[in-house]
Parts: sequence; structure tokens; C-alpha cells
Amino acid sequence: MMLSLIPFSLICALLLCLPLAVVFTVNSPTAATTNSAIARDLSKSQQSLFPSPFSSSAAKSHRKLDVKSLPPPPPPPEDDDSLFRLASGVNSRPFPRTAPKKLAFMFLTTSPLPFAPLWQLYFNKTPKTLFNVYIHADPTRNYDPPFSGVFSGRVIRSEPTKRLSPTLSAAARRLLAHALLDDPSNAMFALLSPSCVPLHSFNFTYETLARSKKSFIEILDNEIGSYDRWTARGLDAMLPEVKLEDFRIGSQFWVLTRKHARIVVSDRRLWSKFGLPCVRLDTCYPEENYFPTLLATRDPRGCVPATLTHVDWRGLTDGHPRTYMAAEVGPELIASLRSDRPRYGDDVVETNGSDSSVGEREREKESRRRDPFLFARKFEPDAIGPLMSIARDVILRD
Repeated sequence: MMLSLIPFSLICALLLCLPLAVVFTVNSPTAATTNSAIARDLSKSQQSLFPSPFSSSAAKSHRKLDVKSLPPPPPPPEDDDSLFRLASGVNSRPFPRTAPKKLAFMFLTTSPLPFAPLWQLYFNKTPKTLFNVYIHADPTRNYDPPFSGVFSGRVIRSEPTKRLSPTLSAAARRLLAHALLDDPSNAMFALLSPSCVPLHSFNFTYETLARSKKSFIEILDNEIGSYDRWTARGLDAMLPEVKLEDFRIGSQFWVLTRKHARIVVSDRRLWSKFGLPCVRLDTCYPEENYFPTLLATRDPRGCVPATLTHVDWRGLTDGHPRTYMAAEVGPELIASLRSDRPRYGDDVVETNGSDSSVGEREREKESRRRDPFLFARKFEPDAIGPLMSIARDVILRD
């Protein structure tokens, strides 16, 4: 009834004016400012969650980012395929470039961390802007006492692990993926065991690793037993992806750059072989073969072919290195471990016949290196008492 009282001409006029009102609203300064702000916020969020490779313009925009304003990353996927796929898309360089580089300490354990008090002292008063801690803890084991202090809340989604299987390698890849997704400032990734202890202060370790542009991973060629390890999954099981001449051996414990961490989580080709179960268990050590073989294949120039975790294998053939007992721990032991020299592999570069002198120069350069051991294993749990008694005056004093 009320509509019939409005003149028809007035209705037509209102309809004609409606598009102008819409245009005015869309183009108004307030709306434009709001839309621009939303776009900027969304862009920042996307950069933090799915960073793109650096370009000159991208680098300038990252310099303006306030690290504290970045939103927290989303929860990582609950399955490995999705986890590795997402982690393989992160930036291979830490950012923002103006922020300090962070060290990612990744503990792979099946037990409570017996040296947690020593590590707690190691990280004491260290700004959180310089490091992160991640733990892969076999969910079938009992952790009593539970992880606390700097380790509290740092356990990632973990799967059961056991020796003589690819599960340890898978756990290390899982740690790398979580660390890559968790913090874009993570620049170096150190894999550690529960029996590892530091040999220097955090500051010494940080200065050594933060200035390095290379990974530290033992890469040994033509080692005794290489053929048996290569055939542990069957005579031709590794072919064609991994030829015997490309197969390498190295320490299970390494420190990788962000670039190499991304290479590991992105790999599908070699993992399709190293992830297979072994049919011969006495020569099955994928965690000592997969990582050095992959990086020797993909980027040998980017690696220092040595581990920075000291371990004593002299005279031992049962797959377990020497264990330091509590009675052996003292200033003399720490000094001895510090003064020892890493073993450098000779597989530094591939020249492809283009310039034979290049390989010789690289090998000569590596032969003159004397990188410090930063960590050591293997210590029995009862050694925590003697270690703590010399921690401040010996271990953490450089």
C-alpha cells in the first residue's frame, strides 16, 4: 500500500542514482585505505607463511618487516608427505635479512635427555632471537623426567624410531621440516643425540656457525664396507637412482645450512631408495649414508666434508662408538676432545674433466682447515655430575 503512494518518477530517479552511490563508495578514500591495509596485512601474512625467493624488491620489503609483528606459523601438517611438501616451499635463505641468524638445535632421542641441565646452562641468558630447540621423541617410549626448561613444549610430531632401519633418517628429515616451517630465521640446523654434550660456550658455537656459508657433514668415499651397505636393501635395489660410485658414508650427526635443509626435505628421488627397509640388517645404516650421498650429489661445493661432533670409533666394530664414563670426565678430557681434528673427506668437488686443477685446489684448501669440534658424544648418563662440576669453568669458558 505504501509503495503505491510513491510517485513512479521518484522510484526511477532513485534507481538511476544507485550506481553512482556504489561507485562513490568503492572509490572513497576511507574504503581505499581499508582495502589497502587489508591487502598489506594479507601480503605480510603470506610472506611469513609461504616465503618467496629473494629479489631486490622483495629484499627491500623484508627489511621493513618487524619480526615481532609476524604472525605465528600455522600448525604443521600431521602427515609426512604434506609436511615435506610444505617445507620444500620455504625460502632457502633466512629472512628478514636484517634479523640475526638463528641456530636450530635438533635433538633426536628415544629417552629423557640426561644432559638437559648442562644444555640448560649452555642456553642460559642467551637471547631467544639466536636459537630454537626441537625434539623428536619416539612416542612409544617413557620420558621420565619429562622435558622441561628450554626443552619444554619443543617436541615435534614424532614417529617410532629404531636402529637398522630408515626411521632415524626419517626422523631427522622430520626435524628439518618442522624447523624450516617454524622460523624463517633458522639459518643453521644441528642434529644432536641425547648422549651429545657441548664442548664450547653458546657464543663460540654461534660465531663459528653463523659466519659459515657451508654445511658441515662428513662425506667419505671408497670406505671399507661401502658395497655391503649399498646392497643392504638387495643387490640392485638402489638402482638406477643411486649408483655404487655415488654412494657415500658419513657421521649421523651434522650441521646443515638452510639451503641444504630444504634440499633434504624436497628430495623424493634418493629417498625412494634410502627409505626402503633393509633385507640385511648388519650393514643397514641409512642415517650414515643418505645425507652425505644426497649432498655429495646435489651440492658438494657447499659442504665442508667433516662433522663437528666428536666421536671415537677407534678399535670398535659393533656399531657403537666409545662411551665416556663418569670417572673419565674432567678438564683433561674436554681439552683433548677440543684439540682433536675432524676427519675431512676427499670428495669435495666434481670437476667433470673441465679443469683438473680445480679439484686439487679445493682438496688442498680443505686439507688446511682446522674446524673446531663443537659437540661430543658418547657420554654415559651418570657423567652429568662430573660434567656439571666443570661446566662453568671449563666447558663453557673459551
